[in-house]
Amino acid sequence: MSVPIRNHDIAELRRLDLAHHLPAQADHRLIASLGGSRIITRAEGSTIYDGEGNAILDGMAGLWCVNVGYGREELAKAAYEQMLELPYYNTFFRTATPPTVKLATRIASKMGGHLSHVFFNSSGSEAVDTVFRLARHYWKLKGEPQRRIFISRWNAYHGSTVAGVSLGGMKAMHAQGDLPVPGVEHVMQPYLFGEAFGENPDAFAARAAQAIEDKILEVGPENVAAFIGEPVQGAGGVIIPPEGYWP
Repeated sequence: MSVPIRNHDIAELRRLDLAHHLPAQADHRLIASLGGSRIITRAEGSTIYDGEGNAILDGMAGLWCVNVGYGREELAKAAYEQMLELPYYNTFFRTATPPTVKLATRIASKMGGHLSHVFFNSSGSEAVDTVFRLARHYWKLKGEPQRRIFISRWNAYHGSTVAGVSLGGMKAMHAQGDLPVPGVEHVMQPYLFGEAFGENPDAFAARAAQAIEDKILEVGPENVAAFIGEPVQGAGGVIIPPEGYWP
């Protein structure tokens, strides 16, 4: 899609960035020493462009979420039409909107089995917080309120809220808020290269999976609410578990 290129004042944007903007998960002192953030001005397909005109391959798809690429005219038109018709309404008051119902139906049709309902959130962190509360409430309703322990993995990333950071396994983030909160336990990550370079992949997969069962037995199966794990550890380094781990 051809769009006009705006004539941004990049130097002024970098100055204002330092003066007013706190970027996510970044060393602000380092950014200041560089004169401000790199200003990304536009994108097309899988390529982003900065204010100096450099073309950069966006191998991370934004932050893993621009899966269909940039500049998709059909998406821009659909968003424009929906914004004119109904840009927003909530679901708090026994209300729903056509896109909400239709998208939930489409997602449910792809999940199969008993996963037939979808609860929408604005971010992954918010979704994880919801799951954290929901799982504990579920066990309380089932008459097992002692099931409060979540088992996660070291070096996992599940968001930047209090519950998300607690469930994640990044120690530097734990140190920022005296986390994790009580009731969260961590086990080894299934990272063959980093944890056991040279070990037989099948043996390592079994050992990493066994660590979860060992933790369940340690804390008591009757006390466990859930295990949480990224299929692929994204922020941890795009860590793909050995083939036998998830089965």
